[in-house]
Amino acid sequence: MTSDQPSPEKDSDSGFFHKFARALFHEEKSDAHADFAAALRAARKNGILTDDSLSMIEGVLKVSELSASEIMVPRSQIKAIDCTKPRDEWIAEATASGHSRFPVIDGDFSQVKGLLHAKDILNALLSQDFRLEEHLREAKFIPETMPLNLLLTEFKREHQHLALVVDEFGEVTGLLTIEDVLEQIVGDIDDEFDTVDTEAGNIVSLSRGKWSVRAITHLTQFNQYFGASLSDPHCETIGGIISDRLERVPKRGDKIEAAGFRFCVTDADDRQAKTISIERIPRTAPKADASSGGR
Repeated sequence: MTSDQPSPEKDSDSGFFHKFARALFHEEKSDAHADFAAALRAARKNGILTDDSLSMIEGVLKVSELSASEIMVPRSQIKAIDCTKPRDEWIAEATASGHSRFPVIDGDFSQVKGLLHAKDILNALLSQDFRLEEHLREAKFIPETMPLNLLLTEFKREHQHLALVVDEFGEVTGLLTIEDVLEQIVGDIDDEFDTVDTEAGNIVSLSRGKWSVRAITHLTQFNQYFGASLSDPHCETIGGIISDRLERVPKRGDKIEAAGFRFCVTDADDRQAKTISIERIPRTAPKADASSGGR
């Protein structure tokens, strides 16, 4: 005698696909996201997805919710070629950086001339007749608010690998590469030029309740890691927060407190902070009211 009840395996699969369909066609966006996330977890549990596949799907969803300003390299960290400098100087700086593409500026980022590919620098080394302006490629500019999924589509369509991020006034505020966007999906992509600090990450746990954080760490990454809500209308990085609170260039040993954390600059040069140690400020229990007899 056969049973009309579905087997556990079929019931499990149908539950997954039912949740998946709900996630795709549900009218409420927030419910759809929750259903889709639950469907993905169920798929992983049932062996339909591997850990890597689940991670990449989650990365794709993340990319659609992030904008250029949230993951860009800040303007202060961009390696650019300044065509007003002597030829030997900018060649040395470019080759030492290990990058494959460089914005070319005329004094500062208010005058972006274009982009130079690293292979063209080889020609500059070999030929004294090399003329920089003859090898420039058109620079791509994108707004800070541009969603990363749209940027990735444009990179693919236009065969571009790098874009300069601008604010509402047209000022360059950062830089993004196609690798930066892809890393949101597949994780960090290391190459032979990556340093130990890059491999270790921007936030490193030193001991229980204490961390070392690179000053260039974006506030979004900091808040996601610590579950915090640190923000400032004038800056986008942890180093920027320190400078803004001090109202000057930070020095080693400088300390501030903000959003329940104690920050101490552990490394800095004459222009900016580089690394910062961070500790949570312990919460103190409220004192008992003496008039109530401690009750």
